[in-house]
Amino acid sequence: MSNSKPDQLPEDLRQFDTLEAIIRRLHGPEGCPWDQEQTHESLRHHLLEESYELLEAIDSEQTDAIAEELGDVLLQVLMHAAIGERLGEFTFGDIYSGIATKLIARHPHVFAEEEAETAEDVRNSWEKLKQKERPNRSRLEGVPSTLPALAESQTIQGRAQRAGFDWPDIQGPLEKLSEEITELALADTKKEREEEFGDILFVIANIGAKMGIDSEQALRRANSKFRRRFGLLEQWATEQSLNLTEMEITALDQLWERAKASERAEL
Repeated sequence: MSNSKPDQLPEDLRQFDTLEAIIRRLHGPEGCPWDQEQTHESLRHHLLEESYELLEAIDSEQTDAIAEELGDVLLQVLMHAAIGERLGEFTFGDIYSGIATKLIARHPHVFAEEEAETAEDVRNSWEKLKQKERPNRSRLEGVPSTLPALAESQTIQGRAQRAGFDWPDIQGPLEKLSEEITELALADTKKEREEEFGDILFVIANIGAKMGIDSEQALRRANSKFRRRFGLLEQWATEQSLNLTEMEITALDQLWERAKASERAEL
């Protein structure tokens, strides 16, 4: 066994170079056996999990939690970078160079002579530059099919809208929503009902985008609200020795309205 001491790590833990050095040590010849066995595939679920934990922290508006979860997501990125370097696929520098090149090229209003006065100007310029880089590529390519379905729907519709494929105002999708609800009510088979229900969700995502609403975020918040209120309902039922499955709908509705009122009183 070698008696040589490993290279000293930089002392400043607030610097990116220190974090990169730690990751390189973990994946180096005398590093961590677990880290050295990891692949892009084995870490896939960790990246997904950490991303959702970051979204939850953002929703909570707790800045300490956001900082911590950002660190966990960054760790996953650097782990994949180390794996790529260890396997000879790409290097840390390739990742940094790729994103830096893209940012410079797509911000000519900052790094070149073009002008963009509003955020909308920037979005339009970004889309034009992306299309110029890949002229024969569909605008919908690059939208991950692994996105949650509602987020995917809003993303692909957003790209189509920026290409001019859109209703001129909110009235169009609202009328379409009414039409789709009628079609769902008239559907005869399970397959037809599923198709019509999907069409309803698709139109709702479009309406959300037109109103500046992130559909996925809105639904997550609605889910969170339901969790809170249903938790109160269960708590009160337990305190009164009530069995939810045996209660009449009117009694359940009274507890639900009480939960809503309690939540509003706390605001």
